Amino acid sequence: MAKNDARRRMLADAGIAVLAREGSRGLTHRAIDEEANAPIGTASNYFRSREALISGVFERIGERLAPTPEDLAARADRPPSRALFADYLRDIVRRLTTERDVTLALFELRLESARRPELAASLSSWLRSGFDGDVAFNEAAGLPGGRAEIALFHYAVDGLLLDRLTSPIDPDTSTDDVVESLVAGLLPPSP
Repeated sequence: MAKNDARRRMLADAGIAVLAREGSRGLTHRAIDEEANAPIGTASNYFRSREALISGVFERIGERLAPTPEDLAARADRPPSRALFADYLRDIVRRLTTERDVTLALFELRLESARRPELAASLSSWLRSGFDGDVAFNEAAGLPGGRAEIALFHYAVDGLLLDRLTSPIDPDTSTDDVVESLVAGLLPPSP
C-alpha cells in the first residue's frame, strides 16, 4: 500500500465527492482517479479493495467532521449548562451542513449498508464508536443529558440534516431555531 498520506486524503476526498454526487454505485477506483485528476490505478494502489476504499472514506469523513481545537477551546471555559449543550449541538449541525458532500456521502454509505451486510458491520462499528465518543465527551464536560438523550439527539440531527440537505419541509424556519427547540424538548431545564 502506498504511504503518501496527503495523496491518500486527496483520494478519500475524491471518493466523498463521488459518493455525494453519484451515490454508492458510482464509487469506483476509476471514478476516484478521474475525480482526483490522478493517473488511472492510483486509487487502487492506495485502496486495494472496495472495502479498503470504503474504510478510507469512513476515516476521512471522521477527520473532516471532527471539531477543530479552536471550536472546542471556544467553549472549554464556559460552565456546563443546557445553553452550552445547545451551542455544541449548533456547532455539530453547522459542521455537518457546511461539509455538505461529506454528510451526503455518509448518508449514501448508511443506505448502502442496508443492502450490504459486510458494509453494515464496519459502518455500525464506526458509528457506535463515534456515539460512544459523544457520550464520553458529554459526561467529561459535565453537560446535561446522558446516553439516552445523546441517542435522541443523534436521531433528531440525522433527520434534520436529511431534511436540510435534500428537500426541506419547512425551509423558512432557521436551523438554529430547530436546534434550540430540540434542546428545549429533550433536556430538562437547568436548575
